[in-house]
Amino acid sequence: MHVLVTGAAGFIGYHLSAALLARGDTVVGLDNLNDYYDVGLKKARLALLEGNSRFSFVLIDLQDRVRLDTLFNDNAFDAVVNLAAQAGVRYSLENPRAYIDSNIVGFTNILECCRQQQTGHLVYASSSSVYGMNTNMPFSVHDNVDHPVSLYAASKKANELMAHTYSHLYGLPTTGLRFFTVYGPWGRPDMALFLFTRAILAGEPIQVFNEGRMQRDFTFVDDIVEGVVRVIDQPATPNAAWNPAQPDPGSSSAPYRLYNIGNNCPVALDDFIRAIEDALGMEAVREMLPMQPGDVPATCADVEDLANAVGYRPQTDIRSGVAQFVDWYRDYMNREQA
Repeated sequence: MHVLVTGAAGFIGYHLSAALLARGDTVVGLDNLNDYYDVGLKKARLALLEGNSRFSFVLIDLQDRVRLDTLFNDNAFDAVVNLAAQAGVRYSLENPRAYIDSNIVGFTNILECCRQQQTGHLVYASSSSVYGMNTNMPFSVHDNVDHPVSLYAASKKANELMAHTYSHLYGLPTTGLRFFTVYGPWGRPDMALFLFTRAILAGEPIQVFNEGRMQRDFTFVDDIVEGVVRVIDQPATPNAAWNPAQPDPGSSSAPYRLYNIGNNCPVALDDFIRAIEDALGMEAVREMLPMQPGDVPATCADVEDLANAVGYRPQTDIRSGVAQFVDWYRDYMNREQA
C-alpha cells in the first residue's frame, strides 16, 4: 500500500510508520516538527525511518492548504492515517487556540484532500478524553460523549463529527480510533512514564495527582500499532442495521466507524509507579497533589467492537511494557549524553 502517515515524527506515528515499512508498504511521513516537546527526539525517530528507501518525509503543517493539496495531487494514497494533532490535556488549558488551529483547521484540510483525491480510507486519532464526565465503565463507543472536560477532548469529539459528515455526504470511509494512554519506547516527554522515570533517576519527587487515586487503561505502543494496521486494511463500511430512530454513536448508515483502542485492563496509578520503581531498581519520592482541571479519575476501554472487527487483542502487561520503556530510556539518554 501507499500510505500517508501524518505526525510521523511523533510517538505513535513513528512506530506505525516503522510497522508499515516492515510489512512492505510505501510510507510518506508528514510532520511540522513543532516544539511542543523536544524536537531532537522527533528527529531521532525520523532518522530511523529515513534509513528505509520506501519512506519519504515531508515537512508540512496541516494548516498549509496549498502544500497539502500539492502533496495529495502528487500522490495516490491508498490510505491516510491522521495522527498529527496538538496533544496534551493540560496544555489545552493554557493555549486553546493551538488546538483549534491544528485539530480543527488541520483536520478539515485532511478531510478535504481525502475527498478531492477519493482516498480509499481515512483512519484518524481520536482519544479516550472524549468520554469526559461519563462514568459508565468500561467506556463504550455506543455511549454518549457530549460532555468533554477539556478543549483537547472537545477537538477530538469535533473530529469524529466532521468525519461522519464527510462519510455521509461524500462516501469517504473514515475510522476514528479512541486511544487510551499509550506508552512505550520513544514515548512523549510530557507523559507520566517519561516524567516519572526522569524524575526518579534524578532523585526528584514525582507529582502524583488526585492523591494517587487514579486508574488508567495503559496500552503498550506495539499493541496499539498492531490494531491500527489491522484497521487500515479494513475500510469502514455502512452498518446495515443502523437505526436512525435509535442512532448508535459508534457506527452509521455511512461508511463510518469508531473504535476504542486500549488494553481493557485499567491499572492503579500506584501500581504503575511500582512497576517503574522495580524496572529502575529505585524508589520514587511522591508529591501528592489534587486532581488537575481537565483530568478524569479513571479510564477503561471496551474493545469488543475492535476485537470483533479486526481481531484486536492487546498482549503486553504493564510490568513488561514499563521495563521495555526503561531499557530504551537508559540507552537513549546514554547516547544523548555521550
